[in-house]
Amino acid sequence: MTTLPRRVAITGLGAVTPVGHTAPATWAALTAGRSGIGRIERFDATECASRIAGEVRNFDPVAPRCAPVHPRGPAGEAVTAGLTAKEVKKLGRFSHLGMAAGLEAYADSGLDAVRATLRPERMGVNLGVGLGGLPEIVAMHEVWRQGGFRKISPFFILQSAPNILAGQLAILLDCRGPNLSVASACATSGHALGEAMRAIQRGDADVMVAGGAEAVMTPIAVGAFAQMRALSTRNDAPERASRPYDLDRDGFVISEGAVVFMLEEMEHAKQRGARIYGELRGYGATADAFHLSALAPEAEGSRRAMQLALADSGLAPVQIGYVSAHATSTPAGDGEEAAAIAAVFATAKEQLNVSAVKSMTGHLLGAAGSLGAMAATLAIYHGVIPPTINLDNLDPACAALGLNFTPKVAVEKRIDAALANSFGFGGTNASLVIGRV
Repeated sequence: MTTLPRRVAITGLGAVTPVGHTAPATWAALTAGRSGIGRIERFDATECASRIAGEVRNFDPVAPRCAPVHPRGPAGEAVTAGLTAKEVKKLGRFSHLGMAAGLEAYADSGLDAVRATLRPERMGVNLGVGLGGLPEIVAMHEVWRQGGFRKISPFFILQSAPNILAGQLAILLDCRGPNLSVASACATSGHALGEAMRAIQRGDADVMVAGGAEAVMTPIAVGAFAQMRALSTRNDAPERASRPYDLDRDGFVISEGAVVFMLEEMEHAKQRGARIYGELRGYGATADAFHLSALAPEAEGSRRAMQLALADSGLAPVQIGYVSAHATSTPAGDGEEAAAIAAVFATAKEQLNVSAVKSMTGHLLGAAGSLGAMAATLAIYHGVIPPTINLDNLDPACAALGLNFTPKVAVEKRIDAALANSFGFGGTNASLVIGRV
């Protein structure tokens, strides 16, 4: 007798992004078509070809994020913020952002009300980071260069190691199950969500905190992407620089942020009367095995990831109403992904909307996959598809594909299932299918 995999519910969401410091604020900005991109304030970018970014501004890592929730492990104190003032000094900015989003997702799930009935060993964490603590690495190298070994902080490893975010959140929420940190470039948090789904399906955990964070706003990171000619140089109009599918797109806009999901075994969620945003139904992961920084011709690996996710979900293309695209606003990448979407949904284009939330937030790198998945999830839950802003002049090659790229204005539409893509350097791909419950 074959046992069906356990189903996975989405019961909580948290976000800290360039357009909002919470998931509701981020969603409101996305559906309103508001851009969070501006001139770089973190450092002097005057000499850089690209001087714009999606920075998370006015963020306080110790500000209360919720009403007091479950005590912090065996210490017993109530938690209202992701970090204490003392812990802020010990951890890097990606952890600051990720902890805030993670605590918001936990509080949003309502699990705290039944926390006494949950076994910590059945609660896990999978939070990915693409580039880790690059700002902290750069800063500490300068400290060492000027002051020698005695000036190196004993907290430096905790500030920069990618898995520390997952470890710290596990301590905060007393999650003693699987604890992982994925690093797969811009597909990082897509993979983190997919692998967390698998952990619940296998029975390794009943609850998983999953998603990603990124904070690499440094001269080295921005300068390196600029040297690759990957970034937009539309410095005179930052809010119009990220323009997926537009004929005049000239590169992506680097951004920072964190987006975290609470995933829960479906019956577990239903029995406690949880509010369920949707069901994580399918996951596909592939490799292009073609090029380190460009999609394979016709986005072959991306296409297979979508097909695998659909097959895993048990849904047909015609049942998908929305694709939350990876589309970063690069001249080559957007068209290749769009062609792959058109191929996968060749017989189901009429009812399909495609949009790119990076047109508003820029590219969150390691957190991009979970942001795209959040857009897909909330599109289903609220019946609203966020737009692709700045789409003034649709690229003729994209227009020829016959897809609706949801230009400029959000669309109200009932969606029963959606697909979210995230792809990364190294030729790594992740696709997720979310369904209505």
